[in-house]
Amino acid sequence: MAAPCASRELFTDGVRVVLNSWPVLQIAVDNGFGGVYGQQKADWLVDVVQQYFHDNADLQLYEVEDFVAQLLDQEFDTVVDDGSLPQVSRQLLQMFSKYQQGALQELSQSVQALRQKNTARSTVTAPPAESDSDSDSQMECEAPPASAPPPRPEEPDEDGWTVVRKKK
Repeated sequence: MAAPCASRELFTDGVRVVLNSWPVLQIAVDNGFGGVYGQQKADWLVDVVQQYFHDNADLQLYEVEDFVAQLLDQEFDTVVDDGSLPQVSRQLLQMFSKYQQGALQELSQSVQALRQKNTARSTVTAPPAESDSDSDSQMECEAPPASAPPPRPEEPDEDGWTVVRKKK
């Protein structure tokens, strides 16, 4: 009985790695598209997606795409237009196929490979920017030219109306 639980946890871990490495979901969470509980929604999304695979037999690529797209739209107000949705759905289907066939070693290797790929991607940092005094002076705002006359106060007409003039 421990083996099925361990294999299901392995599949759930695979779903987590795939979704957490997806730039669309990362951007949605980082920018607060899901509200203040965006990270919790992303964690919940992992559970919902893995449960969707377990509850439905013989899923097709378009079904997974539609389901994930609907979840992102409802929970993060995000529509995926970058073409990554079919790739993510295909990865999820491949992992579930390995899980169903009992190829847990292959599934584990796939999860580890994705995890290593993601850590390698996240450890890349930009070189520190050189600070020049020239760049600081370019960033300063210039003062407005002194030749502009100060605005004159609006004076009421003889009937008591104030004339508002257009600024130049």
